Amino acid sequence: MAARALAIIAALMVAGLVFGPVTAVIWRAGDLPALRAADWQALRFSVWQATLSAFFSVFFAIPVARALARRSFPGRGLLVALLGAPFILPVIVAILGLLAVFGQSGLLNSALGALGLPELTIYGLHGVVIAHVFFNLPLATRLILQGWLAIPSERFRLAAALGLTPAGIFRTLEAPMLIRIAPGAFAVIFVICLSSFAVALTLGGGPRATTVELAIYQAVRFDFDLGRAALLAVLQLALALTAGLIALRLSTGSGFGAGLDRTVHRMDAASPWHRVIDTACLIAVALFLLLPLSMVALRGLPGMMSLGPEVWRAASHSVFVALGSTALCLIWALPLTTRWGEWLGLAGIALSPLVLGTGLFLIVRPFANPFDLALYVTTTVNALASLPFALRILRPQADEIRATQSRLAATLGLTGWAWLRWVFLPRLRRPLGFAAGLTAALSMGDLGVIALFADPDRTTLPMQIYYLMRSYQMEAAAGAALLLLILSLGAFWIFDKGGRVHAAT
Repeated sequence: MAARALAIIAALMVAGLVFGPVTAVIWRAGDLPALRAADWQALRFSVWQATLSAFFSVFFAIPVARALARRSFPGRGLLVALLGAPFILPVIVAILGLLAVFGQSGLLNSALGALGLPELTIYGLHGVVIAHVFFNLPLATRLILQGWLAIPSERFRLAAALGLTPAGIFRTLEAPMLIRIAPGAFAVIFVICLSSFAVALTLGGGPRATTVELAIYQAVRFDFDLGRAALLAVLQLALALTAGLIALRLSTGSGFGAGLDRTVHRMDAASPWHRVIDTACLIAVALFLLLPLSMVALRGLPGMMSLGPEVWRAASHSVFVALGSTALCLIWALPLTTRWGEWLGLAGIALSPLVLGTGLFLIVRPFANPFDLALYVTTTVNALASLPFALRILRPQADEIRATQSRLAATLGLTGWAWLRWVFLPRLRRPLGFAAGLTAALSMGDLGVIALFADPDRTTLPMQIYYLMRSYQMEAAAGAALLLLILSLGAFWIFDKGGRVHAAT
């Protein structure tokens, strides 16, 4: 009963934060207008690019996660942590890295020009998809990797004893896991790409590559048409929740039960051919993801020496926001690790941050100065935006714990806090650490609601980078961007490593 009450309280809080700002914007706007032809074009492009981006992210993540799951080598933990860097990197910083590699004067076009081959352009639909795959391939890899690591080693031992071929092991053990995990990963990435703003703004290449989020930005920023912005936000929210509901219905099925938490020895992957395939997958994904990050680091090193006190003050604000968002997100996520809770959590990233920020401004303004609450509002919104990722990470393992441990716990009389302390939280430690690290890193690099509320004394590091770029202090901006990357990766590594202590990964 206590767990159900906590779940209801968390659900009401999340629902209020999602639908309250939208209601405030609609109330302030009055009547909702009809959609224009440009809005329908933006809606079609948003759905198409989100579908392609989510498909390719999950498709390429499967062989990468499989290679990580069945290979052990020096530096594997560092590689896993580094592969998560693009997803937690601030969007504008990551786009600078992508342009350094794939842009008109980037490394790829320079190499093609030297070979006498035609140059490629990163602008347009394919550029948006490449950028989204760059950001979301690491997330899909980690989500699917968690599914592979959740298969007990005893199942692989039994498969080897029965003489199953690698194809037979895939059909019997791995394919059912993918059917259970992949749709949820696809839904989360689809919703992320559906609400794309900075990527489409910088790489879209024209009106035909306009997303719904860009249309909302134009309605708020240039026309101050709150009714049109609210209508587009509601459509985007409905699309995302529908996609999440379909994916959650497809991702049914039980796991493989509990094991003895022994290290998995994959006898089916011992052949040289499988080693070559796994090595090639890891090298390809490392080059694709880490080369742009290397360019960001190289350009930021000189600027690290010229960072002023305002940058370090903003960095301390970012750390405060990240820690607060992580704590709040996990407080919501733990009681909501159910199918309906995950579906509700998707609304956190489906709702336009611009509409959310505008709605919160309208709600807070009669009672307090919104600028005085900038960091607290940002903390709350970042926790809400990270909630879908935390739920997607935690829910498969939480379902497995309930299915395999509930009867034994009931027999021993473990309920309430005793169940959480001795059964649920210890067995959830690895995904809990990953979820905390991801939330902290995403919050550290977020540039969203803070742009509406912040002033120079209460700014975060991403906002300070924007100020430096706006004043053409590009070297200092590159140095601050490198500092932000170090803080984001550091927060992710500390929490993720804490979750993997004494756990085979």
